[in-house]
Amino acid sequence: MPLKGRLFCQPPRLLSWSLLSFCVVFNYVGQQTNAHVAAWHKGMYCLNGTNPKVNDQNTGTAVKPLHQLKKADWWFHHVDLCDQFPPAPGDFLELPANGNFTVELANNRAATTLSYNGRYTSPWTDGKNHTTLGEPVNGESHCITSPNIHTQNETMAAGTVFAISYVSELSRVTEENLVVFTALYHTPWRRLATYQVPDLPACPEPGGCICAVPNGCGEANMYMLPYRCRVTGKTGNAAVAPGKPPVWCEDNPSKCVKGAKQMVFWKQQEGNNVVLEGYDLSGRPKSPGYNMKMGFSNGAQNDIFLAPGTAQPVGYVNAKLAPSDSTKPPRSLHQSSMSLKSSAFVLTPVLTSGAIFSFVFILYNCC
Repeated sequence: MPLKGRLFCQPPRLLSWSLLSFCVVFNYVGQQTNAHVAAWHKGMYCLNGTNPKVNDQNTGTAVKPLHQLKKADWWFHHVDLCDQFPPAPGDFLELPANGNFTVELANNRAATTLSYNGRYTSPWTDGKNHTTLGEPVNGESHCITSPNIHTQNETMAAGTVFAISYVSELSRVTEENLVVFTALYHTPWRRLATYQVPDLPACPEPGGCICAVPNGCGEANMYMLPYRCRVTGKTGNAAVAPGKPPVWCEDNPSKCVKGAKQMVFWKQQEGNNVVLEGYDLSGRPKSPGYNMKMGFSNGAQNDIFLAPGTAQPVGYVNAKLAPSDSTKPPRSLHQSSMSLKSSAFVLTPVLTSGAIFSFVFILYNCC
């Protein structure tokens, strides 16, 4: 099938029933239809898909939502082995301390500048042009399914975030050391999205940090995509505190969790840190988003730090684990890295340092 006919659609064998995938329908009816949304960047895992022999410029593996899975499967998108395909050596999502960074929110790699020299990009997530997106039809607002961003309009988009863990291996990331450091209200909406960065300390090098994206919109599921990231510029000297689960606080702002917060994990078989019942103040079923309903302010999360001077010195990295550590559950970075006496780490001087990063969003219940 020529590119124009297959653009954005993945073979049926790659799709799970829980996605109610539109690409299966596309294969049947021969129309272009789109999946959900991922934050695309060269520092992401499974950028090229999950076939080690193929650089798939039309991959949509990263956009598959996660729903009712065991933790071992939803954690960093292991269900489709996305976590087994790291970015190319030297490719990082760079986070300028006290600056900003931009990613591409899209339904498929083909709709980004990372494929086909950007030939199929547009201001929107599906590579098409939309002049009336989000406008009422016959006086009524409806959920947007093309592009498949599951919101009725931009103001109702539930928000997206990035979280960071100051370790260089996915296996060492925990719920507590993966902390949300930036939020962007009213996304996903357009393809280009720019996020603000607080005064983050430097990452361990050469591996960098691990970052993650947990986001959602329109259905009771979520995403959790890993990235390799690096803090650049004049970095801070305060360590990131351990994250606490966020709580619903729309009806009582005093309940909002202050300080460092975890991403929202929900609607899975196990490992949920948020469970909601009832309705929000607008009368809709409660659905966790990255906004003040869950205590997330817009922009850089400047309240996530411990005291000044607590960050690990730049030029050192947790290079080796104690032999017995491989048999133990991952330790919270924020507990172990603060003490140079910890038996879990051998600190070795290096020239640089890096971290694990994740982009996350929750599917917002608009439909």
